[in-house]
Amino acid sequence: MKFFIDTANLEQIKEAAELGVLDGVTTNPSLMAKEGIKGEENVLKHYITICNLVDGPVSAEVISTDFAGMVKEGEKLAALHKNIVVKVPMIKEGIKAIKYFSDKGIKTNCTLVFSAAQALLAAKAGATMVSPFIGRIDDTNWDGMELIAQIVHIYRVHGYKTEVLAASIRSSLHILKCAEAGADIATCPLKSITDLFNHPLTKSGLEQFLADHAKVNG
Repeated sequence: MKFFIDTANLEQIKEAAELGVLDGVTTNPSLMAKEGIKGEENVLKHYITICNLVDGPVSAEVISTDFAGMVKEGEKLAALHKNIVVKVPMIKEGIKAIKYFSDKGIKTNCTLVFSAAQALLAAKAGATMVSPFIGRIDDTNWDGMELIAQIVHIYRVHGYKTEVLAASIRSSLHILKCAEAGADIATCPLKSITDLFNHPLTKSGLEQFLADHAKVNG
């Protein structure tokens, strides 16, 4: 399973990349706004900076909701860097845009997916990735992991090449459950990734090793 970081924060991206396990980045308008990135030109420059930090896919989201607007934005984003994946919302116009981009060889990430039916449409249209939001599904008292497993099963049965990108991840446990369910990618906050390091027996074991070494070597 690939690890993506879900942020527009350059320091967090650098830290994740230095771990040696980072495969890509996902962003959205909310994450850009959180970092104070304002204005179209600044946003585009920020995408390029991110692409230069990570040797892997970088999802850049369109904000239009009509087909023509999505195509115009998407082509502009795709031209920025070879790593750009155009992020398109799961709506009727979005599916049309994904089909257009697919025919043009432009990679896409279908976002805001909350059902297997939506994921099926995205795959049929040729989406490179599909992003089910498991955390938000959990918030409605449904099981987001069941959705991941269902989409993975459908794609494997029918031979779809679309990658399942588990999004809206809230914890390191979410990451493990996504791996068990067969997700191709998990996109996570930095903390969810670094929390994978933690186990009390690792900490206590290392402390004991160091203490024993000090006893022997003074």
